[in-house]
Amino acid sequence: MSLQLAVVMPTFNERKNLRSLVERLDKALTGIVWEAIFVDDNSPDGTADEARALSLTDPRVRVIERIGRRGLSSAAIEGMCATAAPVVAVMDADHQHDPNLLPGMLAAIESGHYDVAYASRFAEGASTEEWGRPDRVKASGVANAIARKVTGVDLSDPMSGYFMLRAQTLRADAHRLSGVGFKILLDILATVDTPLRVKEFPMNFAARAEGESKLDRTVVFEFLIGLYDKWLGRIIPTRFALFGTVGALGVVVQFAALWFLLSAVFGERFVYGHWSSDETTFNIANTIAALVAMTFNFVLNNELTYADKRLRGPKELLRGWFQFGLTCSLGLLTNIGATAALKRMHVHDVLAVLVGIVLAAVWNFALSSKFVWGKYGN
Repeated sequence: MSLQLAVVMPTFNERKNLRSLVERLDKALTGIVWEAIFVDDNSPDGTADEARALSLTDPRVRVIERIGRRGLSSAAIEGMCATAAPVVAVMDADHQHDPNLLPGMLAAIESGHYDVAYASRFAEGASTEEWGRPDRVKASGVANAIARKVTGVDLSDPMSGYFMLRAQTLRADAHRLSGVGFKILLDILATVDTPLRVKEFPMNFAARAEGESKLDRTVVFEFLIGLYDKWLGRIIPTRFALFGTVGALGVVVQFAALWFLLSAVFGERFVYGHWSSDETTFNIANTIAALVAMTFNFVLNNELTYADKRLRGPKELLRGWFQFGLTCSLGLLTNIGATAALKRMHVHDVLAVLVGIVLAAVWNFALSSKFVWGKYGN
């Protein structure tokens, strides 16, 4: 028999889960020709090596190890595009998704009556009791409600992360998928032009077996940027919008730091719109405040804007901070130069300043993307 199904599993620090998960897949998929594709984001715990070790004795196991890239959605897309199987499934590798649902989902797709089969935590007959996280259940319910309203996808649990469809359906629109932020099934359903026929399967959602949750501290933010990317990403690129938002927050941080330094540290007073400090004191305080704001921007951009290229470790972070400071200083010169040139052309002061800010933001974004978090940033 020819290959029928590829099960794609994005992984990060899942080494202890792989062997037992392959055993569960083998039992659940009796009589079905399948392969397991682990897409690993360069896990430090050796997840990719464990997958390679398994493949030596079980050729149905494959691994794609991604270097310098992170993210559930993009990993799922790469895995689904890397197989010759006519049908692909995506599930977590942490044992929260039950492999026993796979045969029924495959039968639904192969029947020709459905384009997508997915497992729901909130369908009739489903359960989240074994999960043991009522806070996450509530948060998932809220996220699903927001996703349904914004995208128009009317499913009980489009964020479950466990689904199956024909590979050709995925590949036809893979180039249009955002690959960032929110769950890939929601991305697919919100992207395709022709409505897909969906079959829902109730799922008993279990607790994690081993490893760490991929829903880290940025998950809510990534969900929101995923919605933004679908809504406005074609007008203003998502990463640039995030970079600009962080920059705007940095302005607030700089003003707050400047106020604190002048009032609480130097004991100056703010009277009639001016500080009582001399020029030297003001410049010292403003320089420190600018460094605080720059550090704030660097940390937030590293954690959120460039989460898929996140710098780690003291040495990497220090080098990235220095490179970010250098790019920001060049952006400042661009800002000042453009503003001065426009003023000489008798452009309104406010408009000249705004143009200078925008040009500096574009400059900082381009250089940071290349030299801090790009191929020259390591």
